[in-house]
Amino acid sequence: MLNRYPLWKYLILLIILFFGCLYALPNLYGEDPSIQITGLHGSITNENAFVQIKNILQKDHIESKSITWQNGSVLVRLPNTSLQLEACEAIKKSIGKNYIVALNLAPATPFWLSALCAEPMKLGLDLRGGIHFLMEVNIDSSLSKLQQENFDNLRSDLHEKKIPYLELSKSDLFSLQVRFLDQKTRDKVRRDILSNYHDVIIKNSSYNTLTVAVNDESMRLAREYAIEQNINILRNRITQLGLTEAIIQRQGNSFIIVELPGMQDSARAKEILSSMATLEFRLVDTHSAVDITLPKDSEVKYTRDGRAFVLNKSVILTGDHIINSTTSIDEYNQTQVNISLDRKGGNIMSSFTRDHIGQAMATLFIEYKNSGKKDSRGHMILEKCDEIINVAYIQSQLGSNFRISGIHNQKEAHHLALLLRSGVFIAPIQIVEERIIGPTMVAKNISQGLKACLWGVLVSILFMVLRYKLFGLVATLALLANLVLIIGTMSLLPGVTLTMPGIAGIVLTLVVAVDANVLINERIKEELQNGRSVQRAIHEGYKRAFSSIIDANITTLIKVIVLYTVGTGSIKGFAVTTAVGIATSMLTAIIGTRAIINLIYGGKRINKLSI
Repeated sequence: MLNRYPLWKYLILLIILFFGCLYALPNLYGEDPSIQITGLHGSITNENAFVQIKNILQKDHIESKSITWQNGSVLVRLPNTSLQLEACEAIKKSIGKNYIVALNLAPATPFWLSALCAEPMKLGLDLRGGIHFLMEVNIDSSLSKLQQENFDNLRSDLHEKKIPYLELSKSDLFSLQVRFLDQKTRDKVRRDILSNYHDVIIKNSSYNTLTVAVNDESMRLAREYAIEQNINILRNRITQLGLTEAIIQRQGNSFIIVELPGMQDSARAKEILSSMATLEFRLVDTHSAVDITLPKDSEVKYTRDGRAFVLNKSVILTGDHIINSTTSIDEYNQTQVNISLDRKGGNIMSSFTRDHIGQAMATLFIEYKNSGKKDSRGHMILEKCDEIINVAYIQSQLGSNFRISGIHNQKEAHHLALLLRSGVFIAPIQIVEERIIGPTMVAKNISQGLKACLWGVLVSILFMVLRYKLFGLVATLALLANLVLIIGTMSLLPGVTLTMPGIAGIVLTLVVAVDANVLINERIKEELQNGRSVQRAIHEGYKRAFSSIIDANITTLIKVIVLYTVGTGSIKGFAVTTAVGIATSMLTAIIGTRAIINLIYGGKRINKLSI
């Protein structure tokens, strides 16, 4: 029989609509101004911090909506933004040195919805606000590495050729100075050794001294490499946070802009983005004692519990060669970090451990922290902090894969693995400006976006009802269902962020959905004018309009795919929203309206349609 749907089709449509409403519902609850407190190494591992924060707020008579401790961090929800700022200052003043304290916006979604993984849509900077970081790359550190590389290579070459020299030292402007016994030796080194050094400028100085300086082109390339690699590492770290629409771009010669639209865990983001941790593997000098005069090529380093070791200044391997790191539990139920090296790093480690079996090798954890001081430009000066996290004897030749033990805190091990896995900064980086995109512009954008969407829907509804009567009303119901399904799907998809262009995509898909119903209704009217019966006209109208609707949506989808492929940021957001809208509009405009029409007219003897 024409225009009849089986029961299972109606059940499927009702289930889809139910889940669409369910996952769209969290968007009605809004957000609470909040403060997130996270440990310096990624987590708060004891309840004392929770109690301490609660006491701070009570002491300053700051009323909070709730204080929760979960997933290694404390979240304080406040009634309004003024109390949020007041509480943030109070907490920073009391415990800011030991914890990361950051402003946040926490969804006010009820627990029963959160338990069903129903969360509100992530909004972009222009709709929800978010975190804006201006980060400065310490280019001098990158050039210092280049200077150290030349220093190590030259010292190794002089030692290999058995050429005596009086002094080899670092000088200004990232150059080296090497002083020889006589002019003949100096000229021999310049001719036989330094002639093989590329991208350097060699000058004769007084007292049989050579000055080896990096040329301008090499310094420029080193700067460019440091910026580009740090941008790539920031992208990797942001991926670890689960964000897909973050904006990362270069500004000037040494700055990087990072925008995190819709970011909620701002404390975690700040910690991961600004953490500058790496590893160095060094040989332990067991022949030297801490309490005597140390050789020039050795220095003393300490473990966290204060034990001192004498290490060679020469670095066997740095974290630059680490391509992957994970954590696991060893046979003694202790946390360990599993390291994978690239080919070059694996060859270096294999060669070194083969020649030093039986000797001790230390793993030095290095981190750059804010010293609290500022340079002449007003920027924070970074302080290099290091500690030995592992000392082990080399029992056999190692390769590209090995493990580091001795990290007793599992959270710290996970944090270290994450940083090493996402990449080690080529040059230290620090946040010089942090801004939260304010509510004024956000409120204005949301107001304008909602007005545009509302007026578009109202005009479409008015047109459809006046033009097609009952069929227009059915199309209106489908239009509203389409809007709910778009919001529900956008809320459910991970990593999707709604921006102003995304709202434009929603309006566009609603228009496309209206166009589909216009095609169907006009086809039905044509069939009636051609003398078809009512039931046949409905059937043929939907059938003949189907191919035209499919063709129109496929061409739109192709454009959307192109936009998503070549676009970035908000353009991708527009493409995602439009693609979701195309899928839901096909469901509601064709199947949804047909189901309602079948309920009203299907299987009945009717002589006239309200169309």
